[in-house]
Amino acid sequence: MDDLRTLRAWRAEVPEPGPEWVVPERRRLLTRMRERRRTLGRRLLVVGALGTAAALAVVVLRPQPQVEVPGIVSTAPIVRLDSGVVLARAAEVAGGRESAQVPLPTQWHYTRTLDKQPNADTTKTVEQWLRYDGRQAASYDENGDLSVGPEGDPRDPGDDDLSPQQYDAKLRALPTDPVKLLAKITADPHWIRGAREKGVPHRVPPAAIRGYHVIMLYLSRYGSMPPRLESAMFRALALIPGVRIEQGVRDAAGRAGLGVWLETDEDRPSRRYTVLDPVTYRYWGTRTVWLRDEFLGRKDVPALPKGSVWSTALVASTIVDRPGDRG
Repeated sequence: MDDLRTLRAWRAEVPEPGPEWVVPERRRLLTRMRERRRTLGRRLLVVGALGTAAALAVVVLRPQPQVEVPGIVSTAPIVRLDSGVVLARAAEVAGGRESAQVPLPTQWHYTRTLDKQPNADTTKTVEQWLRYDGRQAASYDENGDLSVGPEGDPRDPGDDDLSPQQYDAKLRALPTDPVKLLAKITADPHWIRGAREKGVPHRVPPAAIRGYHVIMLYLSRYGSMPPRLESAMFRALALIPGVRIEQGVRDAAGRAGLGVWLETDEDRPSRRYTVLDPVTYRYWGTRTVWLRDEFLGRKDVPALPKGSVWSTALVASTIVDRPGDRG
């Protein structure tokens, strides 16, 4: 990586390539050289194994033009990446993880998240404990006392009515073939039915949009996901048309990661990113950016002006034995 840093100093306008670029481009370079001259190709394979081909790959990198996104302030440039290349690398990394142990019904899932509302000056920290069987939830009240009671809102992952134990059981029943996985998710009545708000007509999103959001929900709750299944999630994501990935998108903790979003024909005022760790591809948080003024109620003053940002960050997620433990 010292060679890459040197090259970056020479050409400061080119972002330093990460593994989502270097590994596939190295393979592509070697394949082309083998086709032109097999003898030279065999030598390059040896060089690639020693790591020198990583520096050669920089020469053929062609990042897509910088994407201007209102509301995102970052020292790193926002660069559109090849989603197929990134997701293939993510699947490879996820498949190599160690298997996590399935929690006991009486254990608790602890999470600590950051939440920065649009145009807010402060970031809110939320700590929650949820028993694995879903029977109890715990959090700190306004007085700083730990309150433990029957399950409630902390169990609610995006208007989902499953306990963690039921949720994991549904997840582990999914196939590891990406085509079959996507088909099962989009045909699942649980996700088609969704949450119903009284007085609001129920609308079922198209299968592709539904599949994207369900996969993102699963990836955000990766605690005990089998590695092969997590790998299949990324490969299934690559099958969905319109998946886009940008480099340098920040979550509520200020971490610059990979921003995944879905481009559709729907005219929406905002863009919602799921932010992933650029090295481990673990879920980091979300970032929603308003691309135009959005009016709610009053028509003369926008409730959410263009450039508004709402971000979250998952900074802790672990299994503990009792509420109040932080692992």
